[in-house]
Amino acid sequence: MPLLALKIDVDTWRGTREGVPRLVECLQRHGADATFLFSLGPDHTGRAIQRVFRPGFLKKVSRTSVVEHYGIRTLLYGTLLPGPDIGRREAALMRRVQAAGFEVGIHTWDHIRWQDHVAGKDAAWTQREMARAVERFTDIFGTAPRTHGAAGWQMNESAYALERRFGFDYASDGRGTHPFQPVDAAGQPLGVPQLPSTLPTLDELIGVDGLTPANVHEPLLALTAAAPPAHGHVYTLHAELEGMKLIDTFDRLLTGWKAQGYRLVSTAQLFATLDVAALPRHRVVMGEIPGRSGTLALQGEALV
Repeated sequence: MPLLALKIDVDTWRGTREGVPRLVECLQRHGADATFLFSLGPDHTGRAIQRVFRPGFLKKVSRTSVVEHYGIRTLLYGTLLPGPDIGRREAALMRRVQAAGFEVGIHTWDHIRWQDHVAGKDAAWTQREMARAVERFTDIFGTAPRTHGAAGWQMNESAYALERRFGFDYASDGRGTHPFQPVDAAGQPLGVPQLPSTLPTLDELIGVDGLTPANVHEPLLALTAAAPPAHGHVYTLHAELEGMKLIDTFDRLLTGWKAQGYRLVSTAQLFATLDVAALPRHRVVMGEIPGRSGTLALQGEALV
């Protein structure tokens, strides 16, 4: 049975307290597993306003109704309103997700701070940010984190190295086609194995070529209908989207994937099926993908 791993990025306080419980209920109803990656520090979503100057950002905002999905109050956190500490306020909820049997891991400490700045920061800055997230995760769950999924698919070379130093088993930090071992400029292994997201996200599709929440599941199901790759797929969803206004769309996706014969699993379950020693080695490159503004971490060419 082919595998499709569900990776849930939880970006905001609202997404944590409202979207996560809805997703847990939906997943349990379908008998599906998933990995929840939590933002563990302050919610500073309002500071994303600086992205207005990025090429393509305003076009994406107009397509995906950011205000509708995130809410006015969330869009003011970190500017006109203080950013609530997500991990401190929602630790009990996060523990309930783990107790329900779902894998939990780190998305970030401060989502906006990481997404908007990590690509240009040095090793010291990166270590401070990751250490804050690791410490808070350990405080909440009583164990060290085993996986990481970068906010906005933004990384730097120091961040990959730190994932091994902090003891992660694997990570899902970028976009690509299949699991791989990242390498540095000299071709040496860097960090931990990567399980890149292989499918487009809903916010990259809605508003393009007539796609709406009512039919956006159709092109995604078309992508997975072909003979599935031996290594399976990884689909990234967001608590603020599929866990809220787009919960019915997500329900249709789960129904469709089960009908196609997929077993819906966590990224840890997918990782457990891999022969890590035999993973191909790839450099990570920064590039663009359709429907998303700016650049992000992409799986580059394989080294031979």
